[in-house]
Amino acid sequence: MELNNKRITNAWCMYDWANSVYSLTITTAVFPIYYEVVTTKEDGSTLVDFFGMQFPNTVLYSYALSFSFLFTALILPLLTGIADYSGKKRLFLKMFVYLGALACGAMYFFDGDNVTFGIMMAIVASVGYSGSLVFYDAYLPEIATPDRFDKLSAKGYSLGYIGSVILLILNLAMITMPQTFGMEEGSSLPSRISFVTVALWWIGFSQIPFTRLPKNPFKRKADGSWLKKGYEELRGVYGQIKQMPNVQRFVLAFFFYNAGVQAVMYLATLFGSKELKMETEALIGIVLIIQLVAIGGAYLFAQISQKKGNVYSLVSMIFIWIAICLLAFFVSEQYQFFALAVIVGLVMGGVQSLSRATYSKLIPVDTKDHASFFSFYDVTFNVSIVAGTIAYGSIEWLTGSMRYSALGLSVFFIIGLLLLRKVVVPKV
Repeated sequence: MELNNKRITNAWCMYDWANSVYSLTITTAVFPIYYEVVTTKEDGSTLVDFFGMQFPNTVLYSYALSFSFLFTALILPLLTGIADYSGKKRLFLKMFVYLGALACGAMYFFDGDNVTFGIMMAIVASVGYSGSLVFYDAYLPEIATPDRFDKLSAKGYSLGYIGSVILLILNLAMITMPQTFGMEEGSSLPSRISFVTVALWWIGFSQIPFTRLPKNPFKRKADGSWLKKGYEELRGVYGQIKQMPNVQRFVLAFFFYNAGVQAVMYLATLFGSKELKMETEALIGIVLIIQLVAIGGAYLFAQISQKKGNVYSLVSMIFIWIAICLLAFFVSEQYQFFALAVIVGLVMGGVQSLSRATYSKLIPVDTKDHASFFSFYDVTFNVSIVAGTIAYGSIEWLTGSMRYSALGLSVFFIIGLLLLRKVVVPKV
């Protein structure tokens, strides 16, 4: 297959444009706020029923997200083995996209009285989103040469940030000015419609990569049991990884620093709300700032990596992440938090796009098992989210302050930094 074909690489980047609306609208800006409002009773009680058990509403939501990441981590390795063996990577990508997007659309029917339904849809949507990423990421080394990985990965993330901000602004306009759109003031309808717009955007724009990405680039033919052969494919890849200490070091480093990155991303708005008593409008402004600055950050650090190398660029960003954790401990004014958000945005885009590109350079050039290799990366990604958020919550519970949680995250970054410095990335 022709590498660096613009029609194909642009289509690959468009999946970031398609899926990022989920991570911004559903996991960050709209659904968590909507969920907390509709599950808080008039008497102030936040206890909700889930399969006959009672939980505080935010605790149940955090448990649900953690479960979704762990479940995805358990099923992905075998599925990627099957995808590699059968040559059906694009089919698996489609399956997870439709699963996640339809669950987002079904959130329209969540009104606070059916908490079990709402939580289950949140879990399914999360599995669909995180599951799709491994098959999407695995296409990168199949459609481009290593010298294009950094910029192409940055372009994908940047398009994702732009697309997600566009849809979020449209949804926020509908939520804050419902009468302009023919809806009643104080109605939950605008928020519920926003979940449907995520589903339509995700499915609609995914048709571009679905039609242009290669269906079976290595012309693999599946004979016999897919389950058995998929397991054998996976076992063979993991056997290779055992003989690749450089890959192991990078993935271990990625586990630690990504745990810190994801905890900051998922919990930054809660920090602003709880520690600085910021209003919803200000918090959404923080989210938009981070997303917009991340566009430039992704390209900036891709440029640095081309001149100084991937490890140098990643190490530079991790130093900045450590500084962010230390500064968060002392933040006391809203303007300081806004300034910190700009710094977070700068390194958020860079660290995510460059981590994906770096791993693509470390796996064997001649392998045909890209999905299986990327399952190792994406399982680490999912488990690191659980580790980071649990550590953050546990420190807050023990100390009574999110400031100490932010400070504690610096340990993850320091360990990741020490491991990353020993990684050698091939020159391209």
